[in-house]
Amino acid sequence: MNEIIRAIENEQIREVTPFNVGDTVRVYARIKEGQRERVQMFEGIVLKRQNGGARENFTVRRISYGVGVEKTWPVHSPLLEKIEVIRRGKVRRAKLNYLRDRVGKNAKVKELIK
Repeated sequence: MNEIIRAIENEQIREVTPFNVGDTVRVYARIKEGQRERVQMFEGIVLKRQNGGARENFTVRRISYGVGVEKTWPVHSPLLEKIEVIRRGKVRRAKLNYLRDRVGKNAKVKELIK
């Protein structure tokens, strides 16, 4: 049974731009409104990546009009047009939950320069 599930999940995995926790990304997601379909952009810092394989999720956070907004998407979702990395972040943790309590310049992540 496990091999069957693993085979089905491997078919659903698609090629994705490599990104990590702490990176600032722009996520282009397809949104359906009635009969129309459009692409909406969401830009923010990646707080966490969970699970692995076809079930992998990631959460992006941004501040919009003074309010923190978080969205979670499956990495291999067919509704995602593309994921664009704007800045690489230098972090030492797998999950950046501490950013939720910070405001202004404290909520920034240092840029990783290679």
